Amino acid sequence: MKKIIGISAFYHDSAAALIYDDKIISAVQEERFSRKKNDERFPINSIKYLKNIFNCKLEELDAIVFYEKPLLKFNRLLETYVEFSPKGFEQFRKALPLWIKEKFFLKKLLIDNLKLIDSSYEGKNLKFSEHHYSHASSAFFPSPFKDALIFCADGVGEWCTTSVFIGNDKKIKQLKSLNFPSSIGLLYSAFTYFLGFKVNDGEYKMMGLAPYGKPKYVDLIYKNLIDLKEDGSFRLNMDYFDYATGLKMTNAKFEKLFDQKVRGQNEKIQNKHMDIAASIQKVTEVVVLKILTSLKKEYGQNNLCLAGGVALNCVANGIILKEKIFENIWIQPAAGDAGGSLGAALGYFHKEYDNPRIINDKDSMNSSLLGQEYTNEETKNILEKIGAKYKYYDITELNDRVVNYISEGKIVGWFQGKTEFGPRALGNRSIIADPRGINTQKTINLKIKFRESFRPFAPIILEEKVEEFFGIKLQSKYMLIVLKLLDKYRKNVEELGSKEGLEKLNVIRSDFQSIIHVDYSARIQTMNKFTNEKFNELLNNFYNKTGCPMLINTSFNINNEPIVNSIEDAYKCFMVTDIDILVCNNYLLIKENQINQ
Repeated sequence: MKKIIGISAFYHDSAAALIYDDKIISAVQEERFSRKKNDERFPINSIKYLKNIFNCKLEELDAIVFYEKPLLKFNRLLETYVEFSPKGFEQFRKALPLWIKEKFFLKKLLIDNLKLIDSSYEGKNLKFSEHHYSHASSAFFPSPFKDALIFCADGVGEWCTTSVFIGNDKKIKQLKSLNFPSSIGLLYSAFTYFLGFKVNDGEYKMMGLAPYGKPKYVDLIYKNLIDLKEDGSFRLNMDYFDYATGLKMTNAKFEKLFDQKVRGQNEKIQNKHMDIAASIQKVTEVVVLKILTSLKKEYGQNNLCLAGGVALNCVANGIILKEKIFENIWIQPAAGDAGGSLGAALGYFHKEYDNPRIINDKDSMNSSLLGQEYTNEETKNILEKIGAKYKYYDITELNDRVVNYISEGKIVGWFQGKTEFGPRALGNRSIIADPRGINTQKTINLKIKFRESFRPFAPIILEEKVEEFFGIKLQSKYMLIVLKLLDKYRKNVEELGSKEGLEKLNVIRSDFQSIIHVDYSARIQTMNKFTNEKFNELLNNFYNKTGCPMLINTSFNINNEPIVNSIEDAYKCFMVTDIDILVCNNYLLIKENQINQ
């Protein structure tokens, strides 16, 4: 039996994952422990947590696998500066000392950090994967498929930005790739930067902004920025971008093309910004669809696995599903670099050991509930220590009370079981509320999340009810697919079509106002008893009481902070926001009781 830890670090979303043969034991992100969002530092807290599960020395593990190969990345850095010289010399001059100090000697850096966890560690079992191989492994090996086409797209790994693999049983093989600097992920991130959002964090904000605009600039993008072929292969015009040689994503020529300066983070979002967001979202969808349509024709596979940051574009995923290019789709819920830690471990196990792969047609990822958890006894001790006022209820009475509070319009912080792995709260570290409230979206955005008012919320819906409201039978437990609400549930279609920009927010769109976006779309999370038994019971109770089979489900955190991980994190968030009720395992806390104690 093989015990392996995979690690991703030093770019963004550092994480660690532990497998026992090909069974996923646990996977955690460093940001949840450090409380620094998208923490890129070595995941020392994550590895300490995993090490304690087996209570063994690090050298006793069969392997510790880093998710990419630093020398290949250094090779890309050198070749890029040579190709673009002398334009890139200034960035090269600034970057080289960092590479020499840290990245070039990454093996030593990793060993030194691992020694902080286990002083006896010597690095004999330290191994390295390739970035896109780690992504592909994270997508295929946990999937329910014996064979599948694997598509990975992100910013950039060592060289690769877009890759295609074929997976068969316990082996995966790379078929083709596109290399830096042409990258659909970096193209999307360049527009994220241009619209004033943070790269590697704000891409989902731009995706949420896109439905407020019109794709007016699609032809401009095709004409000037990207040469797209019929098979989906593409080349970016680097005259407009600075990410290869500079210290920013776009340049003055890019600004001139759109007759627009880079938006400052505190600058008001204009309708033109929304139109630009809509345009790059449309281009991204077309690129991905062209690639996948071509791959389907070439390889004839019925199953598709997705990973890499672009796989978190749930609007594009919804279109892939709608177009029915593939019969079955499976998306890694931690599709970004965090998931690379899991892929590094799984990829090494299946590549190095000739053991059979056990395919779990239920869910090898355990609904992505793979992190830290607390017993009721631990929960009570922590609540006592922080001076909280609480009451204990058995699960039946707890559910009844929470359903009553939600149906009265209360907003609930819901903390249960294991922390989710990946960017989404999936029912264990969630803020939940009634989706029928007219002002609930605004309240949660402004008074709880402290974020932009345009941001949509996702519904968590009983799996058997998805087709009734969204027209398709679907299992989407990871909140990675966007669907459109059926026409019969839509309201004020003509009025909404006549509005511009943020004016659309004030139009009543449906009876489920708070989870339906301004284009009548919703990022679906489905729920059944196998996905999350406790939350499924809560949702069923809410449906039986109200006739509404869905709830708002958004991550339990405020803007620019990671999702809560501990009881202390949850209580702090509860107390500094307008959350009315906090539920931690079987303990229920009411805001008024905390304030008035």
